[in-house]
Amino acid sequence: MTQYRKARIEDVEDIYQLIISHANEGTMLPRPRQSLYEDIREYIVAEEDGELIAVGALRILWKDLAEIRSLVVQSNHTRQNIGRKIVSLLEEEARALGLPRVFALTYQEAFFLQCGYHTISNKELPQKVWRDCIDCPKFPDCDEVAVLKNL
Repeated sequence: MTQYRKARIEDVEDIYQLIISHANEGTMLPRPRQSLYEDIREYIVAEEDGELIAVGALRILWKDLAEIRSLVVQSNHTRQNIGRKIVSLLEEEARALGLPRVFALTYQEAFFLQCGYHTISNKELPQKVWRDCIDCPKFPDCDEVAVLKNL
């Protein structure tokens, strides 16, 4: 049975390996270990039989906006609604904080559309662009799709 919980420091290496394996496949952008340690309180993990099988994070960007980021499910656990459950938990957290909007930059547009998001232009997210995107090697030619959900 899959269990969901807030991430802990001892999860960082497993989170890193999960993210980097998918980044190497080109399905997401990598995250440095240091940022995982710094931002560990943003993460929710899913585990099964003591093994970390999925992860996602909620990053607050402004008084009315948060980002779902680093969402990844182990390849052998996809299509089991694990990613959808993590998105739902992160949205619940955003609602509890009083945030009315959540977005993601993703290569998995269809997944987020199924979760009730709609596609927007990256230009509608200046807080994200100036906080993170400006340092990305793909800037300004981002090939991720921006999706947004009003909570």
